Amino acid sequence: MDGMNVSVRGLGKRYGSVRAVNEITLDVRPGEFLSLLGPSGSGKTTLMMMIAGFEMPNAGKIWIGDRDVTDVPPNRRDVGMVFQRYALFPHMTVAENIAFALRMRKVPKHEKARRVADALAMVQLEGYGKRLPNELSGGQQQRVAVARALVFEPPVLLMDEPLGALDKKLREQMQIEIKRLQQRLGVTVIYVTHDQEEAMTMSDRIAVMRDGSLEQIGSPSELYDSPATPFVADFVGKTNFLEGECRQCDGTGLEIGLGHNGFIRIAQCPPTLATAPKPGDKMRLAVRPEQIRMLRAADEDRPALDGVVEAVIFVGSFRTFLVRLAGGDIVHVQTHMGHDISQPGKGDRVSLAIPGKAVHIFPQARC
Repeated sequence: MDGMNVSVRGLGKRYGSVRAVNEITLDVRPGEFLSLLGPSGSGKTTLMMMIAGFEMPNAGKIWIGDRDVTDVPPNRRDVGMVFQRYALFPHMTVAENIAFALRMRKVPKHEKARRVADALAMVQLEGYGKRLPNELSGGQQQRVAVARALVFEPPVLLMDEPLGALDKKLREQMQIEIKRLQQRLGVTVIYVTHDQEEAMTMSDRIAVMRDGSLEQIGSPSELYDSPATPFVADFVGKTNFLEGECRQCDGTGLEIGLGHNGFIRIAQCPPTLATAPKPGDKMRLAVRPEQIRMLRAADEDRPALDGVVEAVIFVGSFRTFLVRLAGGDIVHVQTHMGHDISQPGKGDRVSLAIPGKAVHIFPQARC
């Protein structure tokens, strides 16, 4: 099957005085895996439901391929749907569940049997056709739901929090399976999730939503390395925020005071600042925990942010150090475990060196 592009133009949805989706314009490329990422109430599911046809927009247009489907009912949009609650018919066998969409489309019996067998093989459930849904594990039921959505070979697959009910290990396995399947089939996927790790693992691009609007859209690496707003910096990955004030901005670079925490120098004005700041301008700094270098206080003569290690947290192959700066702010520093036994412990004084290129700076008005 070949994926189709999905385009929405100025799409908006209101419920009374509440604006759920704020005139969004978005293009999803053929065969792309695009995630709609955001917290509860950000509008991502409402946007998905409008693309599916289960909600009617108050403004804008929806295109699938070269068809304007804005007013087309859901069963004629030719899209597959997978929900968090698998919605399998409990009285039907696995094969009958998968065949349901084919029966509605009046596919001939012999063709229906072939497609069901192919769909079972596609999700690695050969031999499970005669079982009932309650005889399957959660992961197996989810694979049946995916097979049912794909059996009629839709060019677009819409998935709304499909793995939310699974435990962490099974969810991670299903993420890999769904992505592998999508790449093999070439189907266009629009995937709703509030889990940033899930979106980063599976997506070609991610559209980050907040309060019914798009904050930023880009590849996982673009969102992580170049967040356009503090919200994106905070929601995609882990980050530290520090409040600062411009001390100096000229040809030699930018110097930002951090109150009692010290100051930082940056070689050039970052792209998140549309205009060069003036002395006294308030700003917010974001820096990822793994981009901070931690030094023994006595090892470094040049200016750095001084602090005391308050806790050391072991997370898999990483250590996370919680460092309280002189001004009272807590900064998270992440290092690989390795075999370095000289890393500081709780109560040790340290200096934090932050490379200028690792700092994202936002004007206070955007925070």
